[in-house]
Amino acid sequence: MLFDTHVHLNVSHFDEDREAVLERAKEAGVEHMVIVGFDHDTIPKAIEMAEQYDYIYAAVGWHPVDAVDMTEKELKWIEELAAHPKVVAIGEMGLDYHWDKSPEDVQKDVFRKQIRLARKINLPVIIHNREATEDIVEILQEEKAEEVGGIMHCYNDSVDYVDACLKMNFYISLGGPVTFKNATLPKEVAKYVPLDRLLIETDCPFLAPHPNRGKRNEPAYVKLVAEKIAELREVSVEEIGKNTTENAKRFFGIK
Repeated sequence: MLFDTHVHLNVSHFDEDREAVLERAKEAGVEHMVIVGFDHDTIPKAIEMAEQYDYIYAAVGWHPVDAVDMTEKELKWIEELAAHPKVVAIGEMGLDYHWDKSPEDVQKDVFRKQIRLARKINLPVIIHNREATEDIVEILQEEKAEEVGGIMHCYNDSVDYVDACLKMNFYISLGGPVTFKNATLPKEVAKYVPLDRLLIETDCPFLAPHPNRGKRNEPAYVKLVAEKIAELREVSVEEIGKNTTENAKRFFGIK
């Protein structure tokens, strides 16, 4: 019983064997997944796959790295697509200070616009954060993101910011890095976050968990994330699977 809350099966990395990847996910116990669209190409593909499979849902948003490419036209497009019954969140959105394609001020503006859209249509948000935690928390607070709540996707910062996120009705999602031998922060977070606010993900094809680090990630590997969190929290993997699945269903409004 596993729910992978953040996958990118809508990218070209899976064009050769998408069906086999889905079959392996089922064999690993993955019952649900959310495919996240983040640009012109991946957003329609996310919805298309959500329509094709009853256990797949979609999220639509604009990635901060490509913020310079987003106009009012794209924002309106996302709003229209968000009315689809299988779209369960707006995102991923946020700030990425690692890559310099989009200036920080442009990223912040696009981020704020998407939070306002999410509040307008009453959908939760999925947050992409790279080297920008302080600014992200500040903007989420200023834009009243607590009204819709959200996910800190693939959270990879210290526990110092976790409480601020929880106060805004956010869930903390952990992925492959929690399994990396040298990654202390996500391990601390895995033990700190209340079990009813914890989610798991792969972010595939990126960030494959140990022992597959460096290879293409896929939804079946979310089981490795659950196993590591169970080990860190000294509970069974079944308990982690059950609770994170219930959390995800509650968050996304899935019956």
